[in-house]
Amino acid sequence: MKTTNYIFNFKALLVFIAMTFIISCSDDDTISYTETPGKVALALPFNNEECEVGEIIDDRATVTFNWESASNTEKYDLLITNLVTQVMHPNFNLTETTKDVLLERGYPYSWKITTKNSGEEVTISDTWKFYLSGEGESNTIPFPTTLLSPQSGVTVTPDNGNVRLEWNGSSDTDGDDITYSVFADTVDGNQEIPEEWKGLTETSITIPVNAGTIYYWHIETTDGVNTSISATYTFKTTD
Repeated sequence: MKTTNYIFNFKALLVFIAMTFIISCSDDDTISYTETPGKVALALPFNNEECEVGEIIDDRATVTFNWESASNTEKYDLLITNLVTQVMHPNFNLTETTKDVLLERGYPYSWKITTKNSGEEVTISDTWKFYLSGEGESNTIPFPTTLLSPQSGVTVTPDNGNVRLEWNGSSDTDGDDITYSVFADTVDGNQEIPEEWKGLTETSITIPVNAGTIYYWHIETTDGVNTSISATYTFKTTD
């Protein structure tokens, strides 16, 4: 009887050990996050500067991106955007805080990092801009402006038949003086504009509008040699 009990207990012990092993393997040390991933601090390329390049292949060059690690984060998404062509270069699920990317030379770019973990929340970093110079280039393209107001797709109420357009101040890595030209119309945002809308140094302008009308607008920034073009926004005026 004692022998039978001993065998039974020994078998139970083996089953317990096996189940413990299976559970520990299936967990695979996975961490279940309940906290929002931290916000990344960007490091390189520097903001609003001409960047250092690595290997050059014809009209492209390798750019090294660096950022600081963030808390409660498993993976990083790096998004680079050509600010002239609007072509995006996404790099998903990075586990390191550095990445080499081959980019076309002679263009301004923006970049940002999205942090994520096994939870549903994500966090997006600030957006930095840099310029990747081309071969033998003596003057760089100014950074395109970011349109601020009206935001695209909104409906606005004119003030005495006018709407105020606002955008952020741009910069130029050469340190050249820059001016802005405002394009706004009811066709496509590319029609001929009045002279007083050209060569502006301020970052806002008030334009006359009609009621119940859709408008398209964008900003062209120039340093006297090269010109960059912002995105095109739309807004509708109330009746």
